[in-house]
Amino acid sequence: MPFHASVASVKSAIEGLVKYLAAEYAPKISVNAIAPTVTNTTLGSKLLRNDRQKEQMIEKHPLKKYLSTEEVATMAEFLISDKSASMSGQIIEMDCGITTIKS
Repeated sequence: MPFHASVASVKSAIEGLVKYLAAEYAPKISVNAIAPTVTNTTLGSKLLRNDRQKEQMIEKHPLKKYLSTEEVATMAEFLISDKSASMSGQIIEMDCGITTIKS
């Protein structure tokens, strides 16, 4: 996977920043982040260019799917609502099982 070291470095930096900001701004502001897997967006279209690539991506994920923008938006809505009032400093993995379930 090209540029994987760069991606991993940036992800680690973002996770650290979320935890730092959550601690600094508590209890007035909650800080959380969404960490999505491949999502059907313009950026994701590079990995989902044709039916073959879409099927490969589906098979790669244990839940046999990739994300839609609606799913990510729903999580964002939850995080900015009062329903997430007890959460801060969390990285929400929306990964269709790829990092947490070994298939």
